[in-house]
Amino acid sequence: MLRSVALILTALTGFSGLVYEVCWQRYLTTLLGSDSEATATILGIYLGGLALGYRLFAWQTRTIAGRSGGGAPRSLLLLYGAAEATIGVLALLFPWSFAAVQRLAAVMPHAPPAVGFLSDVFLTALLIGPPTVLMGGTIPVLTQALARSLDDAMRVHALIYGFNTAGAFLGAAAAGFVLIPQLGLVGVVWSMGIINLLAGATFVMLGLGRSAGASGAVEATAADAEVPRFAAYAGVALLAGFAMMALQTVLIRLAGLALGSSHFTFSMVVSTFVLSIALGSFAVSAFRHIRPSAVVAVLWILVVALIAFYGRLDDAPYWAYRFRLLFGRSDADFYPYYLAAFGVFLGIFALPIGLAGALLPMLFGVLRQRFGELGDVAGRLYSWNTVGSLLGALLGGYALLLWLDLHHVYRITVAALVLGTVVLGWTLLPRHQALVNGIGGIAMIGTICLMAPWDPLRLSTGLFRQREALAEAAQGADAMADLARRGIDIAFYTDDPAASVAVWERKDGAPGLARSVRVNGKSEGEIPADYVTMSLVALLPALVAESCERSFVIGYGTGVTAGELATLECARRVEVAEISRGVLEAAPLFDYGNLGASLNPKVVLVAADAYRSLRRADARYDIIASEPSNPWVAGVEMLFSREFLELARQRLTSGGVFAQWIHLYEIDTSTLGLIFHTFASVFERVAVWHMLQGDIVLLGMGGDAVLDLEQLERRFDRPDFRIAFARAGVPDFVSLLAREIYPLGVVNGVSWTDPVHTLLRPVLNHQAARAFFRGDRGQLPALVQHAAATIGREQSLLRRYAARYGGSLPEGLHRRAVEETCEYSLKLCVTLMAEWSARDPGSPALVDLLERHLQLSQSEHARSILRGLVALFGAGAGAEPTAGSVKAAEDASGLFVAYYHHAAPFAREALLSEWQRCPGGLAPGSACLAGLEEVERHLGSLRN
Repeated sequence: MLRSVALILTALTGFSGLVYEVCWQRYLTTLLGSDSEATATILGIYLGGLALGYRLFAWQTRTIAGRSGGGAPRSLLLLYGAAEATIGVLALLFPWSFAAVQRLAAVMPHAPPAVGFLSDVFLTALLIGPPTVLMGGTIPVLTQALARSLDDAMRVHALIYGFNTAGAFLGAAAAGFVLIPQLGLVGVVWSMGIINLLAGATFVMLGLGRSAGASGAVEATAADAEVPRFAAYAGVALLAGFAMMALQTVLIRLAGLALGSSHFTFSMVVSTFVLSIALGSFAVSAFRHIRPSAVVAVLWILVVALIAFYGRLDDAPYWAYRFRLLFGRSDADFYPYYLAAFGVFLGIFALPIGLAGALLPMLFGVLRQRFGELGDVAGRLYSWNTVGSLLGALLGGYALLLWLDLHHVYRITVAALVLGTVVLGWTLLPRHQALVNGIGGIAMIGTICLMAPWDPLRLSTGLFRQREALAEAAQGADAMADLARRGIDIAFYTDDPAASVAVWERKDGAPGLARSVRVNGKSEGEIPADYVTMSLVALLPALVAESCERSFVIGYGTGVTAGELATLECARRVEVAEISRGVLEAAPLFDYGNLGASLNPKVVLVAADAYRSLRRADARYDIIASEPSNPWVAGVEMLFSREFLELARQRLTSGGVFAQWIHLYEIDTSTLGLIFHTFASVFERVAVWHMLQGDIVLLGMGGDAVLDLEQLERRFDRPDFRIAFARAGVPDFVSLLAREIYPLGVVNGVSWTDPVHTLLRPVLNHQAARAFFRGDRGQLPALVQHAAATIGREQSLLRRYAARYGGSLPEGLHRRAVEETCEYSLKLCVTLMAEWSARDPGSPALVDLLERHLQLSQSEHARSILRGLVALFGAGAGAEPTAGSVKAAEDASGLFVAYYHHAAPFAREALLSEWQRCPGGLAPGSACLAGLEEVERHLGSLRN
């Protein structure tokens, strides 16, 4: 009974331990930033704390066993219960502890980057160091407390390790997929704290209920003092820990290249590792005795399996794409897809990772059989194994990738296991077998050195964005790679600590160079295809801000944004924070098309996380332009959080502007609403402009911001701005004004129902990842409520410009505005043409536009929509009224919402008249009145 309860509790504490790790990582990005240094540091402190805990509790278990004799289990259970309860208390206090550390970090004087980072690391260690040390007591304490005899020790040890790791598997899966999106970070940490408190209290009660002389105690003896050649066993444990943590890093990156770098992919890989390790440990618990040769054989099988996998791992994106085609694109397919992907990943890697999980319990069993050690040996072995994991996180997950690529790290991982196999064979096997084992190790190292590097083209294809079947896919991975190679050259490739970066150069025969930068398989910009978007992210805020002397750009990409800012006469300094060193290494390859950005002395490139760079900055900026990757990408959601936006606003000058790029592809309308609401919760004045068809930019300004139309026009007419806008495909001022979607303040005039994305309640990446899975195309929120519409009518720059001409643009300017709008939004274009038709239906220019963009003569559907929109402008108000219907009024309301354009606002009284023409009018209790009231709940009152 005692053992069963203890093992169940061990699984629960393993569950909470992994959930804590995920939550702490999310919390501490506000101190350390989201770059690879921060992630490696957090993981290092976590693993370092566990290692120290293993060692300290191992020493303590030996001391208690030596002093307590038969009462050792009782004392150890009380000790472990107190440790778990303390973890629970620290978890319940964590939100306040973290807030105190945040305040301390904020008031600390600014120091050089390296010193500042070290101070943040110190503060992080203060927060999560104590609980991780306490977590390290699980294996050494419970192994000593629960084992009934020396013969029983190995099985108990394997069961404890297995149950704890199985709980960790569930924690890794639940944290990312369910708990954090549902409860937020504070709720999750408190929930886990309650689990640890309950576990601690239960262990204390078990200890108090156990008599001092109860059977089952395993006493320490003098022989326990030292294990001969323990350094060799510790070295093997260290090498195994290093290899498996480095391997996990490589497989997380490969899975991101194959499935997309969302937090779901990360959780899936981590879950696979911990479950496989648990299964390996459970397998060991079935054996009563372990032969030394079996431990060496396990390592050899692990090495051979990893070498066998190596040759085809660069085809992972292809096979993941073929697997993706087995599933649909609906929400109902989302979890089955990831569950099936987890099953496939587990089926492939369960054997090698499971063997790694079996290694330490087997080694412990051999040492127990030879020397009788229990808790102390377990603690010391796991301490060295965790130190190895720490090195694997810091070296394999960060440092080695400063100089080497993923396939190098993978091969170093296998070589470390080969070395561990040779050392273990030399320690455990007879000399002649050890010699053969060593010769085999030398041969295996030679084989590893001769393995071919992975193909960067196969790795960077980004097939996870392809949801339709390609005819070429059936021909196999090699045929797909050959086909891609006929149209693409790889001009650059590297795996850095943050990302895998490739530069693709197209060979399609088009004049001039066409290069794109691809980060983790996803294109982050192409010249010239994306030039309009990348340049307007720079030029629009520069046009609107009071000054553009000093700018801060988040993400270098192809360098166009930085290059455009730097060419403006008012620019003095353009700082660029780029998290990926690989992107910065590739920067010169884009100088042909970004005005020589990497060579411009005004441009200062910094390899750093934007959050930490802004937090450490002493300067204030006139412009902050944010061009991160899509919010479904793990880590990017922080740059859309309210906390980051508040920090950015603090770093703006009084007349400064924050520009945020957002895509309309692979996203849904509710996610756009979430982003808009979060943005509007920080900036009192928000404007939204279109760039390319699938790209928009949000401009955030302070509460006293206004847009002076004459001043904007004068600035636009300056030679540097006019030339820059011409490069962006904006030939004149009226064409620029036609790109305004939501005038300044419209977004703030809406009562949003969408949540706000914060670091403590991170919902964006979860929601965005589901939209990405479906391949949605987001529709801009319909901001047509009365307050928003009033602001839009007053603040629309195109309407204000038309007011110069009595409210209607001359035909030539009107045509240019309509054609510019048609380039990015057919819906808004139709609205502008409907307004024109309401005013001047016989205009030859209008007739030409209608035919060119709507094929009006051939489409009754288009004619019907146009008639409905014209009516919403109040055209034909003096005509003989016709009988209406509820459906006609509902259709008119639908058109009103879907096609509303603040530059050409519909007449609300025209919509009201549609409802008034319902049969029976708006009599109380009528269907027409009920329908009108429903519309007014969304639009505001239509009746004066």
